[in-house]
Amino acid sequence: MHNKNSFLPRGVKLGISPLSWSNEVLLDLGADISLETCLAEASAAGFQGIELGRKFPRQPEELRKVLGAHDLNLISGWYSGFLADHERTVAEEKVAVAEHAKLLSAMGTNVMVYGECGSMVPEAPLDVPMSGRIQLDADQMQKYAAKMDEFSRWLEGEYGLKLSYHHHLMMVAETWDEVSRLFDNAPATGLLLDTGHAHAAGFDYMKMVERFGDRINHLHLKDVRANILNKVRTEDLDFNKAVRSGMFTIPGDGAVNFKPLFRFAQESGYQGWMVVEAEQDPSVAIPGPTVTRAFEHIKDQFEKLTAVA
Repeated sequence: MHNKNSFLPRGVKLGISPLSWSNEVLLDLGADISLETCLAEASAAGFQGIELGRKFPRQPEELRKVLGAHDLNLISGWYSGFLADHERTVAEEKVAVAEHAKLLSAMGTNVMVYGECGSMVPEAPLDVPMSGRIQLDADQMQKYAAKMDEFSRWLEGEYGLKLSYHHHLMMVAETWDEVSRLFDNAPATGLLLDTGHAHAAGFDYMKMVERFGDRINHLHLKDVRANILNKVRTEDLDFNKAVRSGMFTIPGDGAVNFKPLFRFAQESGYQGWMVVEAEQDPSVAIPGPTVTRAFEHIKDQFEKLTAVA
């Protein structure tokens, strides 16, 4: 374990997403960057762990070996769910998630990130204008929440994994109203608070802290460049174009104010990971220096909070 993280509150760990090196959807972004480079640079920057990515081995023994060589823990891994599809049953979702959940459990993680891919436009989910996403009415959202809650309870009972629901642009829980309706009706479901997706969806992420603070079990630290967000919304661009344009960036480079979130991590008793997740083109935002700058910015912010306290 790195000793660079003494500035963090007790029980809070700082990690990184591999998206700074290789995009999970836009396969050309970072195609030439090896997993070894990603892990070496993440470790050198000071991060304690990393989330699962497409270049990672999926066998526990091999994964432990490659991560252990760089003194990194596996934080969690994204699961693309389909429960928002009214034809998808919880039983089918249990079968579909099994291999992924077994891997996370074997690696000693305690949360599984759930992203609702079944709610996106099937033909080209992230290549349609932002306004073209599928939205659920009140009845559909209530049924979705019931399935999500059943699935969450089962996942923890079967694999010891708490579901961490990722509110996300282009998905059925994008806006504050959608997030609140879902979580009001799914009491067993944990919340992944993503600062960038909240900001880009037009609401203050602190609403989630105030309303569902005790449900937050994972944090994604993502910043947003306001000028690019404005262009994306004004021209109704698609999500992939937004990413390619550099809408998302590391903490400290955009319009998001992270101080309230860091204060929450410091004062609330939150126990878990904070993960820097910046979907950028690695040929533009060179990963090693970029993630190191993110680490130093977060360290500086926590040290300033401690000094004030």
